[in-house]
Amino acid sequence: QVQLVESGGGLVQAGGSLRLSCAASSDMLGIQVMGWYRQAPERSRGLVASITRSETTNYADSVKGRFTISRNNAKDTIYLQMTSLTPEDTAVYYCKVTTHWSDYWGQGTQVTVSS
Repeated sequence: QVQLVESGGGLVQAGGSLRLSCAASSDMLGIQVMGWYRQAPERSRGLVASITRSETTNYADSVKGRFTISRNNAKDTIYLQMTSLTPEDTAVYYCKVTTHWSDYWGQGTQVTVSS
């Protein structure tokens, strides 16, 4: 069954770090772009960072210099290293995978940054 497995969310104090992981199931073929989106309460979901199969990256302006996305193509897994976290980073973080044929979303993982 095609699925995305996310992990690594949690509660952290401002200034701290967290690392998120997202692994695509082995039957997910034709993966092109993998990325992270986030949605805070009463706000729309928006891009945090994405990475192509050739490892071209794209970041939201608000996370540039603080977050780093990386990818292991052999494992169809991406990582989001988040540093210097602020309360404004509090949100549900969703993994998204774009294949040749479709988009897939993970179930989301909560990241809460306390002040």
